[in-house]
Amino acid sequence: MRPAQPVHRKALSAAITAALVSTVSGSPAMAQTDADDDASGVTEEIIVTATRRETTVQEIPYNISAIDGDELEASQIITNTDLMRSIAGASVVDRGHRNSGVINSIMIRGLNVESSAFGDYALSTVPTVSTYINETPIFANFLIKDLERVEVLRGPQGTLYGSGSLGGTVRYITKAPQLGENSGEFDLRYSTTDGSSGNNLNGDVVLNFALGDTSAIRIVAGMIDNDGIVDGRNLYVLDSEGLPAAPDGVAADTAQYEVVKDLDTVDIDYYRISALFEPTDTFSALFTHHNQEDDIGGRRHATVGNDGWGNPYNEYEIGSIQREPSSREVELTSLEMNFDLGFATLTSSTSAYDHSGDSVSENTGFYAQLNWLEFYYYNYPRPMASAIRTYEEDAFVQELRLVSDGGEKVDWIIGAFYMDQDQVATQLSELKGWERYFDLVWGDCFCPGDDDFRYNRDENFKEKALFGEFTFNISETFRLTTGFRYFDNDYDNTTYISVGIWDPGVFRTEDTEIFTGGHSDTLFKLNASWDLDDDKLFYATWSEGFRRGGANAVPLSGIWANDPIWQRYDPDEVDNYEIGIKGTTGNVDYTASLFYVDWQNVQLNDASTNGGFFAAINGGDASTSGLELELLGHT
Repeated sequence: MRPAQPVHRKALSAAITAALVSTVSGSPAMAQTDADDDASGVTEEIIVTATRRETTVQEIPYNISAIDGDELEASQIITNTDLMRSIAGASVVDRGHRNSGVINSIMIRGLNVESSAFGDYALSTVPTVSTYINETPIFANFLIKDLERVEVLRGPQGTLYGSGSLGGTVRYITKAPQLGENSGEFDLRYSTTDGSSGNNLNGDVVLNFALGDTSAIRIVAGMIDNDGIVDGRNLYVLDSEGLPAAPDGVAADTAQYEVVKDLDTVDIDYYRISALFEPTDTFSALFTHHNQEDDIGGRRHATVGNDGWGNPYNEYEIGSIQREPSSREVELTSLEMNFDLGFATLTSSTSAYDHSGDSVSENTGFYAQLNWLEFYYYNYPRPMASAIRTYEEDAFVQELRLVSDGGEKVDWIIGAFYMDQDQVATQLSELKGWERYFDLVWGDCFCPGDDDFRYNRDENFKEKALFGEFTFNISETFRLTTGFRYFDNDYDNTTYISVGIWDPGVFRTEDTEIFTGGHSDTLFKLNASWDLDDDKLFYATWSEGFRRGGANAVPLSGIWANDPIWQRYDPDEVDNYEIGIKGTTGNVDYTASLFYVDWQNVQLNDASTNGGFFAAINGGDASTSGLELELLGHT
């Protein structure tokens, strides 16, 4: 089990806010409150754009939550895990910083069946909850810094947000540069954590500069430097070659161990630069570049039971025999342009991102449980199997959207979407020191090295889509909305696998497979809403969601050949049925909804029958249902 984050902390905080030039003017922020509200302590409703129009949460005819960025800052919420825990109906598996950048484990309405065991490598399937940074679909797990707001849409959002939004969609909206304002903020926090012998230092800076009356830039930079809390009690001492030390000689059945405190250190650096150009009331352009680098010292995990000498593990101790570090870097660049055409607003969103990382995982138990150490590796006395994994994902995304001004008999949204995405995942498994031991004890014959498994999955995915929503304002109190999304996607997958620590022909196989495929379909949505009075809205929704299929990296020839059924996995889909009511009574906003989700052809991440290669398969059907209630009080 993974230990919970210690809660007893000693903190010293310093916050410095400097108004470099107090000449605030221009457009107000979307979540801004006016001076009268600030003076009276009344909070104005947050304006959201989940429907691609500016509106309030209480006016949207389905279940959505929005959290203001200033509220997140006041609550010191800076990670996605803490954020999801604060939102009704959403949850997340806390894998620690080591795995949080690889796997999107957000769950909304119970639509996530992934085991916590699948946390060390890039999965074949896409998540059940889509995440957006502004207008870009990417799961990057950036630090939550200087956000305008976070929007959480419950239920499938296939018509507007496309593949992967089975359970819902989470949108992170960053703060744009402020025109006519020069300001700066600096925040530094020091703390210690129970269970750790070290220190924590977190800080960030925000600078906003006006460039004349029509332009501004905003710079955000932050860092987290935390010592770990997990102690490694049985780590091999390594020699100068990085192999388990042999104090009595390579052939002897002895090893040397050490205790290392606070293995799971966290070192994160983040920055964002954005530039806003707004020369007229009818045109604006926003350029944004994000960068984040993570270096994590080890796994945040605790071992239960006794060690090999019969001694019980203490709290926050791990029994791994090697360190398990990880690192990653993510870059996202986007350009968003808005043109007011008089009858509608044309929006162009162009973005590109690159997300890559690597990690080392302890893999010795995999060999031990299958008795391979004895059968294949002649009871090698210092087994230390390392799985060295890398991943890289880069994409180009373009969306064009035309949104009518609203207030007519028919309000509409039409758009086009294109994505070209490349994904590469690799694994090199090594039994450290095996070749040196074998050559000395058995002679230099057919052991070519320490590596016994090489894997490379290279996949390209392209999607083209057309989408639209049309709202018929039948009366002042009754509206009917219908939506669609037509998509066409295709993929190709080239996989190379080499298995076996021996020379070719002796328990070793090499295989290269090329798979291609694709899918096209149309998703639909139907929504009706009634204003029961000025403070109450009732709605009913049927909507479809979709998650794309793909190909698996499994060998189809040689001694590790698998049945061709493992080659591909098909899309899975959901039908969502929901009724709800939302409104305001006194100082409380409320939303209550009943939902039923029919999940068809469920995708499952599993392992192949021959060799246990990571693969996705389709299971049967499933369903989830529930009652959601959210209350928000105002002062």
